[in-house]
Amino acid sequence: MISAKEILKKHWNFSSFRGPQEDIIKAVLQQKDVITLLPTGGGKSICFQVPGIVKEGVCLVISPLIALMQDQVENLKKRNIKATTIKSGSSQDEIITLFDNIKFGNIKFLYISPERLQSIFMQQKIKELNISFVAIDEAHCISEWGHDFRPSYRNIKILKQIIPDVNFIALTATANKKVLEDISSNLELKNPVIFRNSFARENLAYQVFNVEDKLLRLTQIFTKTKSPAIVYVNSRKKTEDLTKFLNARNFKSSFYHGGLSVKEKQLSFDNWMTERTPIMISTNAFGMGIDKSNVGIVVHFDVPFSIENYIQESGRAGRNEKKSFAVLLKNENDIAIHREHIKKGLPSILEIKEVHKKLYQYFRISNGEITENSYSFNLLEFSEIYKFTSKKVDAVLKILSNNGVLELTNTYNQKSTVIFTSSSKNIISHTINNIYTKNLIDTLLRTYTALFKQEVKIDEFLLAKKSNTTSKQVIANLERLEQEEILTYNSVKTDSEIRFLLPREDDKTINKFSKEISRFIKQKEKKSEDFLAYILNNKVCRSIQILDYFDEISNKKCGICDVCLSKKRIKKKDISSEILSILEQKNELTSQEINQYLKATEKDILIHLRQLLSDNKVRINHQNKYHLK
Repeated sequence: MISAKEILKKHWNFSSFRGPQEDIIKAVLQQKDVITLLPTGGGKSICFQVPGIVKEGVCLVISPLIALMQDQVENLKKRNIKATTIKSGSSQDEIITLFDNIKFGNIKFLYISPERLQSIFMQQKIKELNISFVAIDEAHCISEWGHDFRPSYRNIKILKQIIPDVNFIALTATANKKVLEDISSNLELKNPVIFRNSFARENLAYQVFNVEDKLLRLTQIFTKTKSPAIVYVNSRKKTEDLTKFLNARNFKSSFYHGGLSVKEKQLSFDNWMTERTPIMISTNAFGMGIDKSNVGIVVHFDVPFSIENYIQESGRAGRNEKKSFAVLLKNENDIAIHREHIKKGLPSILEIKEVHKKLYQYFRISNGEITENSYSFNLLEFSEIYKFTSKKVDAVLKILSNNGVLELTNTYNQKSTVIFTSSSKNIISHTINNIYTKNLIDTLLRTYTALFKQEVKIDEFLLAKKSNTTSKQVIANLERLEQEEILTYNSVKTDSEIRFLLPREDDKTINKFSKEISRFIKQKEKKSEDFLAYILNNKVCRSIQILDYFDEISNKKCGICDVCLSKKRIKKKDISSEILSILEQKNELTSQEINQYLKATEKDILIHLRQLLSDNKVRINHQNKYHLK
């Protein structure tokens, strides 16, 4: 049998494991239940992927995000390792075919979401496989005390009944003692071996700066820092705006967010990895699959929502063990905006019930009915019809998805595009003779630029709103203009797909989950306040604060955070009176001559002399000698 080290060399081209990886892999191969806490950059995936190749059968990986699963599957395939996942919206026949391929195609890894495990059909199909062991990624989701609690994770233990002789490995990058205990208890692990790396990063300087002009500070940072960098912001628009700002000042940067196409994301990622554009401006969508060791600085331009998020994102700096920086820029306005954002982004139980009920009305699903269909869903259109804010609807959808009420597939990366293929003269002529499309053409030209030069991403709902019509009518008119060879329209008619997992029971459905939802909302609020307390505390070493949050007792100051550095800056001794006393005795002296009589640097002496000149206490003559006034 090929050894773990040989597999590491063959597929990853590493000659040795890092930290506790080898011991973790040994424990998994010995059929032990394992809990692994490795902070960001600790190489968690290798801890289950290597033993998954060593062992006979299929490693079942439970992962929370479709994008994360797809990313890991693609990375394994690039290393010539067979892996697969169940595509969202797959029919029962397609799933049967997939499982046949797994059984007979030597597939080593099957990635599925915890929601999939709720299906008795899926449980039966898993039972038919030769499962080597189960890996639970992002295992902190199991705990209601974790930063991203998902109730569906608490049902993973059903696997203990389906495949009772199989061992588990639960992996997370961010968990305190309470969360680790919750993971072990809920999964019913048998005497789990716990591997826990410290959150201490001796080479990473956590620095929080209160600044009014963040753009100026950003330019100062990148004038001084030449190593690859990531700047995290909280909106897609801001990624593009900041990139333009930096590029206009000759800093090479690119941007990344969830609204980009797969090609655009890959291009931006490749440019950053190869350092053609060493600065990446991104939302938190940029995180999966990042393995760049020489990132020298991670800047949080906006305030993150929890210490866990902050640590994960900051931890992408300094993986080569060289000194690096995690810089957070804030001002008083940020704190107010942060609290307001939390308030607006967390719906009440009543609001959840209301949005949930309207969803069924929107798709005309009657009481007691359950449907296997997937429905195209436009979040903005739905929000407009029922007078909800899109942010609130988005939050409710995530809560309903996390509680197994519905399955939500986001396809924000798909946007319709338009390019004019006719001349501006022909278009003017067309608008004179076609009143139906004149309004739309005028709105297009007012809303978007470069329509004659390149394909431009458009939003049909926005166009409908601006031209006082419906999105269906906008789509129909765009299709008509394409037929008349005025433009080329590449249509994407939805931004999401929804599949309902439970029959319609309105309030009764939400009442079943109300306690969990309430706890989830309170936890979100607490984590937000915990993070604000961290950034506002300028008395205690940043590293000590972080370690304390994760239940690590330490009194060792890092010496490199903003708090430690501020305490090192001892107020300079005032030597003005000593200078005046020397000049009174010696009449007149140059700064170098004064230096001979004082225990001070020439720089300090010059600073004090300038102040004395300003205060009219001394004068300087043509020989550059100082004397009393």
